[in-house]
Amino acid sequence: QVHLVESGGGLVQAGGSLKLSCAVSGSIFSINAMGWYRQTPGKQRELVAAITRNGIKNYAASVKDRFTISRDNAKNTMSLQMNSLLPEDTAVYYCAADHRNELYPDDYWGQGTQVTVSS
Repeated sequence: QVHLVESGGGLVQAGGSLKLSCAVSGSIFSINAMGWYRQTPGKQRELVAAITRNGIKNYAASVKDRFTISRDNAKNTMSLQMNSLLPEDTAVYYCAADHRNELYPDDYWGQGTQVTVSS
C-alpha cells in the first residue's frame, strides 16, 4: 500500500554533512509516524529519528543536535539532514513509515541507502 524509496547516501568526511531523502507513494493518507533507522553489520537496527504527521520530532541521543528530521506532506517526502558526521554514523539508513503514531514506525520500509563517514 505504501512505498518508500531512499536516496542521498554516499561517502563523506568526518565533520561533513549529508542529506537523505525519502520519497513516499501509495496510500499516503494512511501514514502517520515516519522515521529513519540505521543498521551496521552485527548490530540491531537503531531508530535515529522519528516524526509525526504534524511535525513532532524525536531523536536518538547519539544524533540529537546534529541530525534534523523533516517532512513535507504536500510533496510526499521526508528528509534527514545530517551534520557534523562521525565515523560512528556509518551505516545503512532506512526510511520507515507507520499507520499509527508510534515511537518506532515499522509498517513500511525503504530499501536502504549506505552512508559512510571517513576519518
